[in-house]
Amino acid sequence: MTPEQLADRLEHAAMKIGPAIQKGVKHTGELGAARIRGYASGRPGPNVISGDYRDSWQPTPIRRLPYGAMCTIGTKEPQGKRLEFGFYDRTDSLGRHYYQKPFPHVQPALPYIGETLMAQMRLAVAEVLL
Repeated sequence: MTPEQLADRLEHAAMKIGPAIQKGVKHTGELGAARIRGYASGRPGPNVISGDYRDSWQPTPIRRLPYGAMCTIGTKEPQGKRLEFGFYDRTDSLGRHYYQKPFPHVQPALPYIGETLMAQMRLAVAEVLL
């Protein structure tokens, strides 16, 4: 391969890397939200009564960056932080006293999300360089 061919190939890869990364981040966000919902479907996570809380975990639409993307997985339900981290020996704004142990469902999903993101980035690089 000549230097000119290599330069052309790298320039072509630079144009394709952004969309490839965006696709991988979107896929990781969807799989990550599904994993969190799975952990929020009963012990060791919170018990499921209606499924509304579990279903509230969604990835945000990806935010496109010049050569990448960003996605956040979250819930708008107010009990999210309390369920994940617990509510130890506290009094709420209405004067009620609580002691609730944590029911982690996000933290157990983090290793899977990290591994999935790394695999998706390897696929993105392979896709643009082949």
